[in-house]
Amino acid sequence: MRVLVVDDDPLTLHMVVYRLRQWGHDVVSAHDGDAAWEIIEAGPTPNVAIMDWMMPGMSGPQLCKCIREQAGVPYMYIILLTGRNNPEDLIAGLDAGADDYLTKPFHLGELDARLRAGKRIVDLQNELIATRESLRIQAMQDPLTQILNHGAIVDALLREVDRAHRQHQPVSVILGDLDAFKTVNDSFGHIVGDQILIEVAERMRSCLRSYDSIGRYGGEEFLMVLPNSDADQALSLAERIRLAVSNTPFRYKNIELSVTLSQGVTTWREPYPFPLERLIQTADGALYLVKNTGRNGVEYAHFDVCEDEPVAAMMHPNPLFRSQ
Repeated sequence: MRVLVVDDDPLTLHMVVYRLRQWGHDVVSAHDGDAAWEIIEAGPTPNVAIMDWMMPGMSGPQLCKCIREQAGVPYMYIILLTGRNNPEDLIAGLDAGADDYLTKPFHLGELDARLRAGKRIVDLQNELIATRESLRIQAMQDPLTQILNHGAIVDALLREVDRAHRQHQPVSVILGDLDAFKTVNDSFGHIVGDQILIEVAERMRSCLRSYDSIGRYGGEEFLMVLPNSDADQALSLAERIRLAVSNTPFRYKNIELSVTLSQGVTTWREPYPFPLERLIQTADGALYLVKNTGRNGVEYAHFDVCEDEPVAAMMHPNPLFRSQ
């Protein structure tokens, strides 16, 4: 357990630090409140802080308040050391954010007991945070492929367009659909189909940049969000993804089969706010053209909210972007 000890009395500081290290704790120390705050801000956050009440710079209660005002940091259990035994003072210290206190002079065994109590609180807090994070991930994640689910990938698209608007950057969208995937399920069963979906998602993800997003938009449909990516970049990436999926057969036990992927691409630049459904419909319109002209290809459609239907336009006449 990482423990911060703060005391302007050198003898008390040395005694507490020495004994804590004997007990197996990772200890950092400071001689006053200001130095302690610098340690806390620099990180990593200590699990427990043992601090004197009266110190140069920030006092113990003032340091408690600063710690409790921090947002988004792990909980720190705080023990105040004080020569005061006035109930009003002790209440003030607890109100400032301290969890416990020890009155000087104190017995080291009592300090050890208070630390064990603090560790239980910190461990419970960490378990709560881990459980909450696990639930958050489960709520966002497709349980089969472990990529984002429908709602989470749509939220990611909204966030990235909002960011792109502020930074005056484009955002590209790829909507991919496995070709004739119903035949795979009908011929080999859903267990094989599920294994292919898992592998397809992994192959797609391996082609993306660390800050791109991918989600399962439907049964065998995948939506990819590419921040700061123009049409040319998105088309090149879509082609790499198509090859990653189609060039290597999928193997499951004694089954080997090839699967191909059709993709529609579009790019957002304006307007803002924008019609989300229209943007995805534009990519879907490009995907529809691929499906109706041989599958296993990539098509681009210009995003324009003023038009009734998405206008598909090949950005490159090169067959690289339209394989049949």
